[in-house]
Amino acid sequence: MAVQRAASPRRPPSPRWPRLLLPLLLLLLPAPSEGLGHSAELAFAVEPSDDVAVPGQPIVLDCKVEGTPPVRITWRKNGVELPESTHSTLLANGSLMIHHFRRERGGSPSDEGDYECVAQNRFGLVVSRKARIQAATMSDFHVHPQATVGEEGGVARFQCQIHGLPKPLITWEKNRVPIDTDNERYTLLPKGVLQITGLRAEDSGIFHCVASNIASIRISHGARLTVSGSGSGAYKEPAILVGPENLTLTVHQTAVLECVATGNPRPIVSWSRLGEPHPHSPCPSQPVPPPGRASLKLLTQLRGNLESCLFSVGVHSIPVIWEEDGRPIGVEGIQVLGTGNLIISDVTVQHSGVYVCAANRPGTRVRRTAQGRLVVQAPAEFVQHPQSISRPAGTTAMFTCQAQGEPPPHVTWLKNGQVLGPGGHVRLKNNNSTLTISGIGPEDEAIYQCVAENSAGSSQASARLTVLWAEGLPGPPRNVRAVSVSSTEVRVSWSEPLANTKEIIGYVLHIRKAADPPELEYQEAVSKSTFQHLVSDLEPSTAYSFYIKAYTPRGASSASVPTLASTLGEAPAPPPLSVRVLGSSSLQLLWEPWPRLAQHEGGFKLFYRPASKTSFTGPILLPGTVSSYNLSQLDPTAVYEVKLLAYNQHGDGNATVRFVSLRGASERTALSPPCDCRKEEAANQTSTTGIVIGIHIGVTCIIFCVLFLLFGQRGRVLLCKDVENQLSPPQGPRSQRDPGILALNGARRGERGQLGRDEKHVDMKELEQLFPPAGAAGQPDPRPTQDPAAPAPCEETQLSMLPLQGCGLMEGKTAEATASCAGLAAAPPPPDGGPGLLSEGQAARPAEARVTQPAHSEQ
Repeated sequence: MAVQRAASPRRPPSPRWPRLLLPLLLLLLPAPSEGLGHSAELAFAVEPSDDVAVPGQPIVLDCKVEGTPPVRITWRKNGVELPESTHSTLLANGSLMIHHFRRERGGSPSDEGDYECVAQNRFGLVVSRKARIQAATMSDFHVHPQATVGEEGGVARFQCQIHGLPKPLITWEKNRVPIDTDNERYTLLPKGVLQITGLRAEDSGIFHCVASNIASIRISHGARLTVSGSGSGAYKEPAILVGPENLTLTVHQTAVLECVATGNPRPIVSWSRLGEPHPHSPCPSQPVPPPGRASLKLLTQLRGNLESCLFSVGVHSIPVIWEEDGRPIGVEGIQVLGTGNLIISDVTVQHSGVYVCAANRPGTRVRRTAQGRLVVQAPAEFVQHPQSISRPAGTTAMFTCQAQGEPPPHVTWLKNGQVLGPGGHVRLKNNNSTLTISGIGPEDEAIYQCVAENSAGSSQASARLTVLWAEGLPGPPRNVRAVSVSSTEVRVSWSEPLANTKEIIGYVLHIRKAADPPELEYQEAVSKSTFQHLVSDLEPSTAYSFYIKAYTPRGASSASVPTLASTLGEAPAPPPLSVRVLGSSSLQLLWEPWPRLAQHEGGFKLFYRPASKTSFTGPILLPGTVSSYNLSQLDPTAVYEVKLLAYNQHGDGNATVRFVSLRGASERTALSPPCDCRKEEAANQTSTTGIVIGIHIGVTCIIFCVLFLLFGQRGRVLLCKDVENQLSPPQGPRSQRDPGILALNGARRGERGQLGRDEKHVDMKELEQLFPPAGAAGQPDPRPTQDPAAPAPCEETQLSMLPLQGCGLMEGKTAEATASCAGLAAAPPPPDGGPGLLSEGQAARPAEARVTQPAHSEQ
């Protein structure tokens, strides 16, 4: 696709016509062409392999390249190009010959290292797999054979250990004469172990271990074997002298799992494999009995759990695999040496697992076990090669390669031999198995290589990207500028390309946050006759990157030079605030922290005061990372107004205001979060009293509404004024009331206040609790009071009504508005002196107030 919207967590809306224009641009672009197979323009037919060289001797590193001539071949050592010298020669077929291999000695130059063959032609450059070349060495023995004394018929074991490259070949000599390998009682293991079973007197002598490779030959110290008289024939518990070791091998190598057991009578050695080394090879944890001694009933019981499990039984130690149907079959490449050593040649990853050697006393269940883990590694190999592709300029190219191996290989990408990492218009996904290049141009035309590597080896595969550049395409748009218009808008303008502008069908503007990766970019299409575009729905105080492309039916132009612009800042929004009463003289304020405030020289400001006073305490400055604050030493009988606002370098934001009463304080939440209805259900403290009272109030309101409709306009006005008097404290005329009281009635805004306007949502029930109506003091309330320990009610009834000031000017208003005021006057007052809790929003609508009443239910 020519233009593809990348996944973005926030996609600004765009006008309808750009959405229609963008698919049109895509349809007019030429269809991409797919390549077939590997890159035929340049590829390796033979790559160098790991090798061991003899110091002072020549060595040849193979390399053969197929590709469109002329092809230039060079070599790298440890990532650095090898200079021409008389020490090495580049052969005609591309191989490298080192005449006299050097090993590092006393700081002298060495030829050891990782070599790569590099081939280049007009299409690009490719690099071969790494070949590690090491010098042949032979160390001294670090384990010499030890003298041994054995009884006739018993078992003797000698061992030697030595390191070398390549791995030394171990042989043994007795009395300076090579031992007879045709003797079945002598078992030579490749790891340097000699086992002698059924000892005889003629086996006595001095044994030497001989290690040899292309570097040297070493002979160990001598070890004497002394064979004493025949054993007593007394019973001996089975014992395992030497069990299998943990091995880590590469595929196609040979695994030697040693097991030497003794006892009288001679124990039977068997093998089993634990765990599930392969998804299709579960094995039992117990040794499998000899097939000749297992009954049909036992084989039936073992079905399903004896699949692919190795064991050796009897005198001849025959290895067997049990299939699911219980039939033993032969195992190719697996054999037993001596009386219990398991040899697995040409190992594969499926051979990995824990192998258990068990020594069983014949005819009993007495057994001894030893175990070792075999880990088989496999070098990286490809199951999906990247494919050569051709794409029009300005579109997106994608390469995919998948490799397997043990351990799982790590994948890297090369572009013309150089490591390619994510950034700009290059993205790597799916553990680097997918390479995506967006907005390709002539500079992206190259040979790309996928290199898979693990501890067992490496492999590479290449593919070529061809960028189709149509003749007559316009150049990039010029003079791209971005100017901030507001905190959420930026205006981008540009000029036409210098050439080939007649076929332009539109422009595409690419937008992303400057701090975001390229995959979060999104686009907006613009008409060909428009050279500016207003980008909206952006975030305040945020830097954005913009660039533009011009589109024609034959393809897209190259991208313009990117430009950056930051949206204007603005004061923060009001923070959500919750208030919790901790005690009779303390409050806890809770809100969400805003870490971004610290980035813009901001934080929070906190103010509080008793509602009866005009001046606030504060501001208390708090950082943007703080989310709570406690107020203490407050007046337990007062109603407090708390105000919290956020600020930054652009000024103070609007404040969030909360009112709370401390009278009869108990721990409860002031406004938000809402009450926990589940706790109320758990408490199960409900009553039918609330329902009865609610019904009475509703019937009373209906009666009063009917009466006021009958008595006429005069009576309605007087009653409305009476409602205002009941909800206001008896403190003289309206013009002389305390400003703090006016604030509770929604007539105060900000610190200085603006009386008579900007009314807010008011909880009428809480107002009556905080300020009882005149004449209500001392009068008993016939309604039952709610238990203060009960949780806050979870339901509320909202009644829409006119503001209080509107009730005083009711002349000429409609009957419906009058009835609303009458309904409020008819509501009975709450219990006197009960604890009140008042919440006040910040941008209340002047034509609406809220009346909250408890809702009770009985289950």
